[in-house]
Amino acid sequence: MTNRRTFLAGGLAGGAALAATQFLGELSAAADTLPDYAPIPPSALGPAVNAQGYYVGRVQKNLYWVTDSTYQAAFLTTRDGVVLFDAPPSIGHNLQRAIDEIAAANGVPNKVTHLVYSHHHADHLGASSLFGKDVVRIGHAENKQLLARDNDPTRPVPDVTFETRKTLRVGGERIELAYHGTNHTPDNIYIHFPDHDTLMLVDVNLPGWVPFDFFNINEDVPGSMAAPGNALRYPWKHYIGGHMGRLGTRQDMVVYRQYIDDIVANVKLALTNVDPTPYFAKYGNNAWAAVKEYQAAQVKYASDPVIKKYLGVLAAADVYTATTTFLILESVRLDLGVGSQVRP
Repeated sequence: MTNRRTFLAGGLAGGAALAATQFLGELSAAADTLPDYAPIPPSALGPAVNAQGYYVGRVQKNLYWVTDSTYQAAFLTTRDGVVLFDAPPSIGHNLQRAIDEIAAANGVPNKVTHLVYSHHHADHLGASSLFGKDVVRIGHAENKQLLARDNDPTRPVPDVTFETRKTLRVGGERIELAYHGTNHTPDNIYIHFPDHDTLMLVDVNLPGWVPFDFFNINEDVPGSMAAPGNALRYPWKHYIGGHMGRLGTRQDMVVYRQYIDDIVANVKLALTNVDPTPYFAKYGNNAWAAVKEYQAAQVKYASDPVIKKYLGVLAAADVYTATTTFLILESVRLDLGVGSQVRP
């Protein structure tokens, strides 16, 4: 005979199963309404990660890189220890595992003695605290200010800072650190490995891909548009961009710069050729509605040809080009003054 408790338990279980079925049905229905995007070009993808969720590979000589297919860090092995460049939390403890793997294979020390910060963002530094207090952390002077402001225990402030340039020498190796003004953030630096033919510049060019939403959420749009040119003035063959699954090349930087230049050129045309009259006539005193639709038309005018040109060339050209175009349009309009008219 079924007692009350058994009956209630069965009823609850049945109710949970019904709710789960309904939820899965709602998920399936939502998936059916999601938009389709262009396939990702195979050239944008990097090597497969291992069972622990990371890939570590040689860049050149004793310079290595680590990725989880979304974030990247790098490290340089020396006779006196390891210099680590960034510590993304998504890679986390796999950073030390990757270092241990290489150090054991090459018979070199596996102790991280120095940690260079590319910039202050938590998605690139949030595993810094894993390496303890006996690590010399190095960053731009503004980096120290920003991290002191953020007061995040996972991102200790740098011990050593610089304003314009610093040559870091560890275990017979040389790393050139430089600041060329704000770009992605006010503290983002260029990390050059002259003896390894490599440049690391994080959150500017994501090799093989268009920028993340709204132009990588860059804090200084003109500075970010100038960054590829600054990067190409350095001699290098290998590029570490901080994101996605593969290393970059000089050709990747050339393509990326052309992509941005194409957006800028089309934005300037849109600022001249898209007539605002229909939008303000339609919405009357609802100025925000008029501006929203007018700018949406400008963005479409400017971004559609770029999307068409770079589909199959840069991954996700159809995903984020429009939002990047919007931010560049606003910068061209506000920072560069294109389309600004003085009322007579």
